[in-house]
Amino acid sequence: MRQVLFTIPVFGGVKVFGYGGMLVLAFVASTWLACWRARREKLDPEAVLDMAFWLFAGGLIGGRLFYCYQYWGRGIDSPLEIFQYWKGGLVFYGGIFGGFLAFLIYCRRWSLPVRPFMDALTPSIAVGTLFGRLGCFLNGCCYGDVCRLPWAVSFPRNSPAWENETRLGMIPADALHSLPLHPTQIYSALDAFVLLILLTAYFPLRRRDGEVFGVLLLTYPITRFLIEFLRNDEPIFFMGLTISQTISIGLLLISAGYWLWLSRFPRGRYADAATGAFKGRSVVSAAAH
Repeated sequence: MRQVLFTIPVFGGVKVFGYGGMLVLAFVASTWLACWRARREKLDPEAVLDMAFWLFAGGLIGGRLFYCYQYWGRGIDSPLEIFQYWKGGLVFYGGIFGGFLAFLIYCRRWSLPVRPFMDALTPSIAVGTLFGRLGCFLNGCCYGDVCRLPWAVSFPRNSPAWENETRLGMIPADALHSLPLHPTQIYSALDAFVLLILLTAYFPLRRRDGEVFGVLLLTYPITRFLIEFLRNDEPIFFMGLTISQTISIGLLLISAGYWLWLSRFPRGRYADAATGAFKGRSVVSAAAH
């Protein structure tokens, strides 16, 4: 855990937070990958670059609002704290919903082909998740349950895990560290890395546009559902499940319907149908703009 990475010695000291730093890296890396993928798929990388700011803003807003809803009165106590996102406090599913809504609005606004762009952006979701979860580890949030395995981690005094354990009487108030816990943030980062490999490998095998997104829509809820059993920062929401597990089940049902809907489209991919070498901007995107 390292909530403050370093302090810039200007204006009395400007703190660079670990969580915020990872968000910046997530944005840069995922945007670069999406632009690279778009170029390979004969889509407009400039449209992706422009779209990235909309998606990032939508993801931040959605993730923060979902977090404030979930933790109001349990860490979020005043409206001013809603805007302090650099200290941590984003819910992944809220960020996905917010970013996806921004994506649909952008595509509709500029008449862009939704499914091809959706596939091109999907691996970037895994990249963003990887860096985001590393940010969670630096911030100390999204921690796991008590663990006796060799790789268990203990978080320092005043960390979210330490505060929760002292509140519950699991450790004394003068304890310097939390109990050893599952590093669920690292588990989630490794999960995102594995999903990135899977999505990359599936890309050339897809039969129609939209299938890469469908793979993520099917696999991520399963892995998230399982990792949630090892976490200890979310209360029970419904029938013994956390809110993230409940959403994961809902997404699995949506995934089944999505693949059924996708099967109604004829086989074929936008990149295969595009003619000529890609030079700067695609025909579709240029016409849309």
